Amino acid sequence: MKRTQQTGDTGLYSSEYEHDSCGIGFVAHLKGRKSHNIITQGLDILRNMTHRGAEGADSKTGDGAGVLIQIPRDFYLIQGYELPPQGQFGTGLLFLPRDREDASECEKILLGIIKEEGVSLIGFRDVPVNNTVLV
Repeated sequence: MKRTQQTGDTGLYSSEYEHDSCGIGFVAHLKGRKSHNIITQGLDILRNMTHRGAEGADSKTGDGAGVLIQIPRDFYLIQGYELPPQGQFGTGLLFLPRDREDASECEKILLGIIKEEGVSLIGFRDVPVNNTVLV
């Protein structure tokens, strides 16, 4: 892996903090090209930073650590979503209250904001979970 050379203290960067073990790594292609090599390097970073806490508190649930990748367009198409062209949509995670009424209220608020912003919602998707490791 290549490390870019820092050109001096700029903005919020200060060389006096170079010794800190923040536990963050970043790998990307400057022109946004997809590659298996980038994923491999990202996984290497995660493996090399477990001593800095770059893993879940219990190493089972995966909370707090992972690899962020480009939007998995094909995955959403397989799920049955009708999508605009690549680069013309976004995705996100929404953690809702467990109480169904409260969750519904949160969804209504979100839909109102989406309408105010002049964008449209493609859909919601329930993410499958496995809570067996939590007991």
